[in-house]
Amino acid sequence: MAEADRDSYTARAFSELVDRATRSGLAHVTGGISPSSVALAYVDWLSHLAISPGHQIRLASKAWRKGTRLARFAGQCAAGEAQERCIEPLPQDHRFDHPGWNAFPFNLMYQGFLLNQQFWHNATTGVRGVSNHHERMVEFMVRQWLDVFSPSNNPLTNPEVLERTRQEGGMNFVRGFSHFVEDLERYAGDKPPAGTEAFVVGEDLAATPGKVIFRNRLIELIQYAPVTEKVQREPVLIVPAWIMKYYILDLSEQNSLVRYLVSQGHTVFMISWRNPGPEDRDLSLEDYRRMGVMDALDVVGAVVPGEKIHAVGYCLGGTLLSIAAAAMGRHADDRLASLSLFAAQVDFTEAGELTLFIDESQVSYLEDMMWEQGLLDTKQMAGAFQLLRSNDLIWSRNVRDYLLGERTPMFDLMAWNADATRMPYRMHSEYLRQLFLNNDFAEARYHVEGEPVAPEEIRVPIFAVGTESDHVAPWRSVHKITHLADSAVTFVLANGGHNAGIVSEPGHPHRHYRIYGQDGHNGFHDPDGWLEIAEKREGSWWIAWSDWLKSNSSGKTEPPAMGAEATGYAPLMDAPGSYVLMK
Repeated sequence: MAEADRDSYTARAFSELVDRATRSGLAHVTGGISPSSVALAYVDWLSHLAISPGHQIRLASKAWRKGTRLARFAGQCAAGEAQERCIEPLPQDHRFDHPGWNAFPFNLMYQGFLLNQQFWHNATTGVRGVSNHHERMVEFMVRQWLDVFSPSNNPLTNPEVLERTRQEGGMNFVRGFSHFVEDLERYAGDKPPAGTEAFVVGEDLAATPGKVIFRNRLIELIQYAPVTEKVQREPVLIVPAWIMKYYILDLSEQNSLVRYLVSQGHTVFMISWRNPGPEDRDLSLEDYRRMGVMDALDVVGAVVPGEKIHAVGYCLGGTLLSIAAAAMGRHADDRLASLSLFAAQVDFTEAGELTLFIDESQVSYLEDMMWEQGLLDTKQMAGAFQLLRSNDLIWSRNVRDYLLGERTPMFDLMAWNADATRMPYRMHSEYLRQLFLNNDFAEARYHVEGEPVAPEEIRVPIFAVGTESDHVAPWRSVHKITHLADSAVTFVLANGGHNAGIVSEPGHPHRHYRIYGQDGHNGFHDPDGWLEIAEKREGSWWIAWSDWLKSNSSGKTEPPAMGAEATGYAPLMDAPGSYVLMK
């Protein structure tokens, strides 16, 4: 190319600036969803459906049969005859549980809605030639759109709302409007949801006694005070996800995992991540590994010298910890006694509905939005997670709060969920591209200090936990660690979701789990095969985990001192520290 034909640096930089600023502005309008990504998915689906006349005929036949069933059902309702439902709601769909939905005309309304929903599921799936990603994306978006028009969301077609309105003379709407105005004011003023004031960090939550013994730009390290005369020799270091405040593992007194571990004679350390601001835009994923996991390991080693460490990672913290453990295995760093992973993925090929928002178009769109802000804001993250469970987190709550006039009761886990954190631009971009989009760690392309690392370099015993109804880290994806790591893996499948399945204290009603462990690669079991051989137990998996930690420990000793003043790690302040309070 001739020199005169080359764009100048200024021209390239200006054009990139204009493009990024334009996409960033659009992202604020679309809620961070790439319109190009959505359009490509719909074009893929529609174009293939258009050249599939056989599929169209089958859909027309389904529509006719569903219409006939609904007409027959309507006739039975009009004649006052006992009628069999055309369709049953899915087990997780509780919008139509109220007895009023069994009476005419409400039964006809919701049956018609469910049949329509089922038809559109058939229409958006199974079209030959559509990519799997686009098919799942279209099905998800159509489902979200249909949910807007559910008869349960309309005060004129919801029998429970109509009954409440008759009983109270419309005062439920007066209360609901008051709730709506309050929520709108709180949202506009960046205030937490109503009811969170009753849960104070350091008093009601995150109240297990301890000391902050180390602080750097990214973390505070908390050491918890012992409550037993003797403790296990090997300490426990917990690495929570930086997308959340650490105290999900130290909630109220009755459901604090930290308090439980301490009561079982474990010396516990916890990382508390700093809530980053725009000035932290260039913090990288490597910074999180180095200043987070590795610095914490150094401090724990100074407080409990000569002992190996039980490392525990939750969600993204587990992914980061797995990368750190693999790098340690590659460099013969044998400081780990074991690795425990809670709802944490190392292979992202089946990462659930979150992958709907992850493709090249979407990631570049998010990058431009974060580039302008310097970070991914808490509201932008919360919106994506709410969409994954819109019936529970958006529509059902709106009906309860605004139409029935009842405030959804606040409890500790909900208060924690409202206390979200931000993520730096560079780190989150690297996380999305290298792990979610490219799956570099599972496929041995992820580099630490210039060298590739992979899960097979993890060579310490592993205790991995998945949860049955996890929308963030599906248990079948979490289960992949059983054949990726070169070590003995005990896998647990607990009932509950991404958070509630982990916060599963002894004595919690209706809890159960399945467990099965194997030594190294002595036979591969896929998830369905694992389910067949796993032992089902009632109660909390915490008990089995504590026993497993003890079985991988070397006995008891006197509790260590709080901090290590001689090596520069004197206690700085009481737990929960200062980083957890940053807004």
